[in-house]
Amino acid sequence: MTAIKTIGVIGAGTMGNGIAQIFAVAGFPVLLQDLSEPALERAHETMAGSLGRQVKKGLLTDEAAQAALGLVTGTTALEEMADRDLVIEAIVERFDVKAGVLRRLDGICRPDAIFASNTSSISLTQLAATSEHPGRVIGMHFFNPVPVMQLVEIIRALQTEVAVADAVTEVTRAIGKTPRVSKDSYGFVVNRLLAPLINEAINCVHEGLATPEDIDSMMKLGANHPMGPLALGDLIGLDVVLNIMETLYEGFDDSKYRASPLLKQMVHAGYLGRKTGRGFAEYKA
Repeated sequence: MTAIKTIGVIGAGTMGNGIAQIFAVAGFPVLLQDLSEPALERAHETMAGSLGRQVKKGLLTDEAAQAALGLVTGTTALEEMADRDLVIEAIVERFDVKAGVLRRLDGICRPDAIFASNTSSISLTQLAATSEHPGRVIGMHFFNPVPVMQLVEIIRALQTEVAVADAVTEVTRAIGKTPRVSKDSYGFVVNRLLAPLINEAINCVHEGLATPEDIDSMMKLGANHPMGPLALGDLIGLDVVLNIMETLYEGFDDSKYRASPLLKQMVHAGYLGRKTGRGFAEYKA
């Protein structure tokens, strides 16, 4: 298999623009696709701000930051992914939407192109089965904030070719991240452990055992966690946590993964955490 040289990223939201940024910083030309021009403009502003902070911290030169921005091209046309070696989708966490994009890419990209999903919990084996080239489908689970977090979970679907997993592992190292390979399972490793922890912390709030602040403080002081589970849930997005819990519950058919009633209420109320300004804490814009 030839080395991965060109990157496509589908979805210009928080995860998508972060993924585009780190590939561009590493010198890869990136095509960033979204459905709307305003989303692409917001992504450019977000990347410029993130790169600017890295310059201020001495992690990048101003020249390197500007060069990285110049390597990211925005588009609203999925058809422009035709020449990409690796296409990473970072869109809404819904199987039907992701599968639909994979099917469209089958008719757009080269037969040897690799399709990676940034899904945080959906079965890669199930996603791969919707593609005409299931051996080319793999998971690349990045963590938020993408420029900061070191881990990338590489998820091998049952159908994923060994050469594809090797190529994706190699390019993950090339962008300065640490790849760790996992077999396909609902939630993979990190979220299978993490989402139930956050969910149980929410149950503790729901039962009135302690305040959110005290629960987070107890986990930081007693379990040496750098961030409390409720603050982490707010950072991830409580809607994302709920999606993961529902995927685990449906996938394993096990009541231990049942989402907290309070988690559902928070999501229904639109209290999703940092991105909405309110979750288990309030956040200034």
